[in-house]
Amino acid sequence: MTILTDNSHARGVVASPARYFYFNMALACMAIAIIGFAPTYWLPLARGSFSGAPVIHFHGFLFFTWTLYFALQSWLAASGRTARHRSLGIFGVSLATAMTIFGFLVAIEAMKRSAAMGQVNEGIAFAIVPLSGIAFFAVVFTLAVVHLRRPETHKRLMLLAGISLLDAAVARWFLTFLAPAGPLGPPPVFVTIPPAFVAYLLLVVAIIHDRRTFGRVHPVYVYGGLALIAVKLLNWPISVTSAWHAFAGGMLAMAQ
Repeated sequence: MTILTDNSHARGVVASPARYFYFNMALACMAIAIIGFAPTYWLPLARGSFSGAPVIHFHGFLFFTWTLYFALQSWLAASGRTARHRSLGIFGVSLATAMTIFGFLVAIEAMKRSAAMGQVNEGIAFAIVPLSGIAFFAVVFTLAVVHLRRPETHKRLMLLAGISLLDAAVARWFLTFLAPAGPLGPPPVFVTIPPAFVAYLLLVVAIIHDRRTFGRVHPVYVYGGLALIAVKLLNWPISVTSAWHAFAGGMLAMAQ
């Protein structure tokens, strides 16, 4: 596989014919997030039948705000409004920081809820899914900030960060149609893998776009994509180790 670098763009190998590609991808991420959470959050919330701790609602507000922010920033960059795009960057840093904090808090809240149902070990095992997910997002977003002056790297890292959040939204549809009847406890970690790979199809779209537009694939998609897949696949074996149960169980003990 040939890899695309920022320097190849700087040399003017190919001028992008699809300036709104990343805006369209941001819209796709937003649509998946909204539609994905519709059956388990938005619709029950509208009917007044959703019950959850305040931290759940604030978490939802922050992540929904992210989808709007990501779409807006992508549109500003595509339309040439780079000054406005940069001026809103500090808001993005603050938002991503809050998302990371509340992502961890919601994971702990889920462990507490599982413990109250008598499923302590199951809740601790499943906690690796949201905790590793929000950690991956935070790392990739930080790398995107570091590479602000390398726009080809920056925008791909931002897209990778956005895609990394979508597995939870896709999983809600799997949960709605495939979960067995009865009280919902934490699912086995391995069942989170298929929804994640469905969400990662957006990354395949981005890779194909790079290949067709530039004839090459940027390293962010190659190495970042491999890292994203590795994290998801490793969740399963790590979640059953004594080390993970000691670590996550310690967080649960401190929160109770």
